[in-house]
Order: sequence, then structure tokens, then C-alpha cells
Amino acid sequence: MSSLDAVLTRIGPADEAAMAAARARQDRLTKPPGSLGVLEELSVRLAGVAGACPPPLPEPVAVAVFAADHGVHAQGVTAWPQEVTAQMVANMRAGGAVVNAFARQVGAAVRTVDIGVASELPAGPDLIAAKVRPGTADLTREPAMSRGEAERALLAGAEIAGRLADEGYRLLATGDMGIANTTASAALIAAFTGADAEAVTGRGTGVDDAMLAHKVDVVRRALARHRPEAADPVGALAAVGGLEHAGIAGFLLGAAAARVPVVLDGVIAGAAALVAAALAPRVADVLIAGHRSAEPGHDAALRQLGLRPLIDLDLRLGEGTGALLAVPLVQAAARTLREVATFDDAAVSER
Repeated sequence: MSSLDAVLTRIGPADEAAMAAARARQDRLTKPPGSLGVLEELSVRLAGVAGACPPPLPEPVAVAVFAADHGVHAQGVTAWPQEVTAQMVANMRAGGAVVNAFARQVGAAVRTVDIGVASELPAGPDLIAAKVRPGTADLTREPAMSRGEAERALLAGAEIAGRLADEGYRLLATGDMGIANTTASAALIAAFTGADAEAVTGRGTGVDDAMLAHKVDVVRRALARHRPEAADPVGALAAVGGLEHAGIAGFLLGAAAARVPVVLDGVIAGAAALVAAALAPRVADVLIAGHRSAEPGHDAALRQLGLRPLIDLDLRLGEGTGALLAVPLVQAAARTLREVATFDDAAVSER
């Protein structure tokens, strides 16, 4: 992992001096101290990532949608056929998915990444071809992927984040597409948090009670077979994760190395973030929880990561939709430090 090691060595802590300056400036702005709540601390974190107070505006924005298929689909954990993954990627490339609509709303670029779709996708400038293998293996029968494949997907994600940073994007967001990926997410979250499978396995695309009970059993069987350990994050990822989890985890590491903040989407991104944080704890400094997913495992992941979501709308679509909805809040947090006058500047009397 020499190349990935090079990424990890570039991940440093947030700039404490910039954060102290941001807190001091927040206290001098023309508003009661603390009156912007979570946005104030978010502005401080943005200053720490940028190493400057005020921080630069987090724009332009790009969302990377990592797409992959899952061998565990064969266990009947979802009512949707596997070919929907490739069909939805085509829909995204045509601009017709919800992620595209929300991206247009906030002026974000959409980058669709084939990290492991089971079928071959037509090449084109609107697709980042980074396929490691055509879908994972069935994690109830064998490891989802080899350790080497997990490492390749991690590095691919890191390189994509670095490329977007080099292109001038100053705020990144995570997206995903993969039928059956909430099953692998539940297994990863259980492995990294120690939670029981039942507590972190949700309905995903809307399964009924009987299928949910079966899905919990599938997650339990995968954990019992592989016994993944958080102390070996790459091994755990290879055993029960998905290729999009690996790509997103690498994407977060690459963003942290480039000192670019990232808005996380829902449960798939939360599971990937656990992997990234286990590899490099300081990665958490650049992570922003866009929303709280309706999937129960997401809460467990957010608690482990120490992140507070910006919005809570019972979303469970994925694609990057929840992350994009939170983008204006992230930008507003930066604008307070850049554009709001201090008491001294505005000649406003203090309390």
C-alpha cells in the first residue's frame, strides 16, 4: 500500500490557530454569541481545514457517485433486481436522477464513478472508469473481495478526490449507487461499532418485515463467518464491504490529504467513513454529516465518528441527495465568518 500510505502521511490535524481565530471572530460578529448554533462550530471547523480565518467559500462543489454491485444480492436481501444499478447509472449520466436535480439546485458537478458495476458501461467523459472488479462476491459464502482489491478501490477513491481538488473544487460530497449496498453497510457498521446486526440493519429500498428479518440473518451470518475487526480496517472492508464503500473511504482520505471538506451522504457514506477514520483518525476533521438517514445503522456510525448531522428529513435514497441538500448550510457557515460585520466594524453597541 505504498501509494495509499503516501496519502495517509499527508493527512494532518486541523489548524488550531485558525480555529481559535474563527471562534474569536464568531464572538465579535453582530449577533448574540452562539445564536447560530451548529453553524458556528461548523465555520470553525472549515477554518481549521483551510488553515485560514475566514475560510474560503466552499465552492465550487462536486459530488462523486460511486457505483458498484454486490454478490450478497443473491441472498434475496432486496426486492430490486441487480441490473437496476447499471440502469440508474445510465439515468444519472443522462441527468435524470434525483442527485442530478439536487445538484442543479446547488450548482454542483456530478461525477459518476464505475468502481464495481457488474455489467460493462459505455465509456464517455461523463463516467470515471475505475472498475476494480464487476461486483463483489457473496459475503455470506466468501470474502466480498480480496485485500488487494480493497486496497485498489481505496486508492482509486483517493486519486479521484485529489483530481477534483486539483480541478479547483473546494467542497466535495459523497454519493453511491448499488443494489443491496445497505446489507454490506450494516455488516461494516456492526464490525466497526460493535453493535448487534439487528440494531444497524434497516429496510434499505423498502423491504417488508419478513425480508428485513432475513436481511438481519444474512448480516449475522456474514459477521460470524468472517469475524471482521476494526483493528484491521482493510481486512474488514475486504471481508464484508462493498467496492463503493472502499471507493468512498479512499475518497475521504484523498480529500483530507488535499485539505478539502467533504459532505457525507447517508448510511453507505457513514459505513465508508468508519473505514477511513480507522485508517486515519484525523480524516474526521474534514467530514461534515449532511443528514441523518432513516437507516438505523447511520446513527451508530455518526455516534462513532462524533458527527452531528445538519438535517434530518427521513431520507434513505442515497445517490448523494442528502449531502447536496446540506451544501447551502455549509456555505452559509463559511459566509458568516467572511461577510458578517463585527460589532466594531458596524458600530453596533454590545450587551
